[in-house]
Amino acid sequence: MTRILVPRDRVPRWVENFVVRHGAAALAVAAGALRGAAADESTFAARLPFERAYDGPADVDAFVAAAAPPESWAVLLVRKGGFAVARMAGDQVVESKVGQRHVQGRTKAGGQSQQRFARRRDNQAREAYAAAADHAARILAGHRGPLVTGGDRSAVDAVLADARLVEFAVVGPWLDVPDPRRAVLDSAVVDAQAVVVDVENA
Repeated sequence: MTRILVPRDRVPRWVENFVVRHGAAALAVAAGALRGAAADESTFAARLPFERAYDGPADVDAFVAAAAPPESWAVLLVRKGGFAVARMAGDQVVESKVGQRHVQGRTKAGGQSQQRFARRRDNQAREAYAAAADHAARILAGHRGPLVTGGDRSAVDAVLADARLVEFAVVGPWLDVPDPRRAVLDSAVVDAQAVVVDVENA
């Protein structure tokens, strides 16, 4: 099985290309996904973003309409090298912040030097996560929609452990991103809204 992210507006063309490659496809709705089964027995399952279940007609246009982003949602990306947070209204960024913090890499030194280095590194990471939580709490104050996260799982967990953030509804897909920069955040916003398609080629 291959999993791909397809931007909402490209789903009709993607289905057309699937038919060209594999033959006419019978569409059905099952288990919250729009499913296609082609003449050569290849299949696909398309799922709405934000882990929503699809229960509409077996029709590509109807599925695309249902894949529209919610009125309010957000993205939070965290790694030891930085963070990015964006509050969204549909496909528009309402407010965002990208920040970098220096956290030292690992050392090969041993003994007490290694212990001191590890303590310094842990302190830097805690300070970085606290700064990320402060900005996220400010930008997402009053937010009640879904939150898509990515980066480093332990880093994201550390930020979301902040009392101001614990009630957010975290949904997939998990975004595997490098150290957050503006371009990384922009790309993550696009991926978070994409349709998740699982393909089984015969």
